[in-house]
Amino acid sequence: MINSAPAPGSLVSRMECLADETRLRLLRLLERNELGVAELCEILQLPQSTVSRHLKVLADGQWLNSRAVGTNHLYRMLLDEVDPAARRLWLLAREQTEGWATLAQDELRLRRRLRDRETDSQAFFAGAAGEWDKLRGQLYGQAFSRAAMAALVPGDWVVADLGCGTGAAAAELAPFVRQVIGVDNSAAMLKAARRRTAGLKNVDLRRGDLEALPIEDASCDAALLLLALTYLPAPALALRESARILKPGGRLVVVDLLPHDRDDFRRQMGQRVAGFEPGRLKGMVEEAGFGSVAVHTLPPEPQAKAPALFLAVAGRTDL
Repeated sequence: MINSAPAPGSLVSRMECLADETRLRLLRLLERNELGVAELCEILQLPQSTVSRHLKVLADGQWLNSRAVGTNHLYRMLLDEVDPAARRLWLLAREQTEGWATLAQDELRLRRRLRDRETDSQAFFAGAAGEWDKLRGQLYGQAFSRAAMAALVPGDWVVADLGCGTGAAAAELAPFVRQVIGVDNSAAMLKAARRRTAGLKNVDLRRGDLEALPIEDASCDAALLLLALTYLPAPALALRESARILKPGGRLVVVDLLPHDRDDFRRQMGQRVAGFEPGRLKGMVEEAGFGSVAVHTLPPEPQAKAPALFLAVAGRTDL
């Protein structure tokens, strides 16, 4: 028996459904998870009108199933229920989209959303205990947690805040360490940092390039590079300079962007590179003179609009 081929119109319609990046991202998410519109908007970082429009196209094309839960609708692609011709098209599309940086960003936000679901469920069944975080924030705020963690840094340390910007990190660290040396090449940023740290006598702000730091050799116990490397023409050189100013055993902490496809964001922010792949970053840090390098992806915060971040921690090897 010979299987009949799909009608040309049906084939074209299926192909049109897949000829859009947003719909491909939606199907990648909904192939493995049942998600609502609000969750999809959060993960894709797109407005509800856009997500709903693409969901309708996919539903009309019989790519998705949906079910009502209260006032919400949950969507899912059940691959076993998609007809064989459409299934073959999807498997090809899925293969060709492997390795997209945008999909990796979606996956990070998906994981955070799924963790939030679990947290929400536990909070519901915990009763009054589930209100504690909210109550604590209302009564005491959130700054005390950051202060408590900053207090774990040894009090006799000298910390270099490289690319210090407006001095936010320097101001938070200063009460807990011997000295903070902030370096930035922007006069406007340093002016704002001086205003912020005016009452902190142990903050020393210096103008200079991160690839040629105005700091003496082996004079610091720790160095911070917070959202700075993506702006530099020679990030590897800045890492070597960070190693030069650290004492043996000194600590380097880097926070920056994971790889992404948002070239409009990169141009808007004036960044030179669209993030760093963790393996490449780890190699750059090791080549600069560090050991025990650990790189961790950071879960995106619910309201964050930028690409996801990583945290890298390393120790200076013997000079």
